[in-house]
Amino acid sequence: MLGPALVAGVAYLDPGNVASNFSAGARYGYLLVWVVVVGNLMAWLIQYLSAKLGVVTGGSLPQVLGERIRSKTGRRAYWLQAELVAMATDLAEVIGGAVALYLLFGVPLVWGGLITGAVSIALLVLQSKRGPRAFENIVIALLLVIAIGFVAGVVVAPPDPAGVVAGLVPRFEGVDSVLLAASILGATIMPHAIYAHSSLARDRFPGGAARDDRHSPGGLGRTDRGVQDASGRTITTARLLRATKWDVTIAMIVAGTVNLCMLLLAAANLAGVSGTDTLEGAYGALEAGLGQVVATLFAVGLLASGLASTSVGAYAGAEIMDGLLHVRVPLIARRLVTLVPALVILAIGVDPTLALVLSQVVLSFGIPFALIPLVALTARREVLGAWRNRALTTALGILASIALVTLNATLLFLVFTG
Repeated sequence: MLGPALVAGVAYLDPGNVASNFSAGARYGYLLVWVVVVGNLMAWLIQYLSAKLGVVTGGSLPQVLGERIRSKTGRRAYWLQAELVAMATDLAEVIGGAVALYLLFGVPLVWGGLITGAVSIALLVLQSKRGPRAFENIVIALLLVIAIGFVAGVVVAPPDPAGVVAGLVPRFEGVDSVLLAASILGATIMPHAIYAHSSLARDRFPGGAARDDRHSPGGLGRTDRGVQDASGRTITTARLLRATKWDVTIAMIVAGTVNLCMLLLAAANLAGVSGTDTLEGAYGALEAGLGQVVATLFAVGLLASGLASTSVGAYAGAEIMDGLLHVRVPLIARRLVTLVPALVILAIGVDPTLALVLSQVVLSFGIPFALIPLVALTARREVLGAWRNRALTTALGILASIALVTLNATLLFLVFTG
């Protein structure tokens, strides 16, 4: 029953995370350690709620919203912002893969973007031909490569413990640190991961859910009669939710540890080094300071991150369109269309790291549109029945939503007022 959260967790380790965390560590040292920690704690709650929605209702978040938003104009407007978020996600993932191929083999960025896109298409074909389990296994294997690639440097050159502890105190130093904090949160709590996780949890037992129309006007619902596994045994909803908690916990521990190691590696070894505000500069500084092996592992981790996360992003984008507009576009066709913006940016020479960081800021503004409906839906009896959120869970979800919206509003105010 484990796996969906690990696949969704890859979204927390995409190239946007690498750019944001390395930029934060190189420019501000340990200052924003607390943002990574708080973001990961919020991510656990959010991803569990998303998975619970899929397990209990047998529908994804876009599906449930698509059935509850009666206005066609409202559904289209909601889809448009979600689609923009998905495109920003895809932009980061393709650019990250292209940069990694350039660092490892000297492949020109445009060709690297094409190769990244081609590999993601192959993974999506595997998913359609071999089913979700084979897709999950490959993505989890890439997750292991990502973890090794980004944790190795911290093992070789450990951070300063006093600096890490000091970084747990919440504070900012100017507008740029707020921008990077928003970027870190946008990379950590990714809207498309919220949409995807509910769908991944739903698809783990396709066609096996017992429906109960009392739980939702749209007919989505799962009673505690549970689902049937491959051997015909019945697994109750209560047991599915317990397994989901373990799944999410394991995924968030992995993702949180790797994200923290990225920032600590940069803070301990790249702070004050010129040129480290780019991925290429970080690679060069790691090579000069820690050796070729650590630098190569960094680039391999970045490549695995781009390849895995771009496939998950395409999966999420297709689910968003299908659930809200009831339009099913083949994954491969969608992959080809969403590849274009990233290739254009690479072709016109926009700095890849800047594009990555700004894409994460766009993602941070999409968080409320996914998070607020998720908290509201999972708190409603008519949606989840007996499995609706407890009062404390809903309160924590509301606090997380307020914190994220406040940070984004503060960022806008600071930027526009100079």
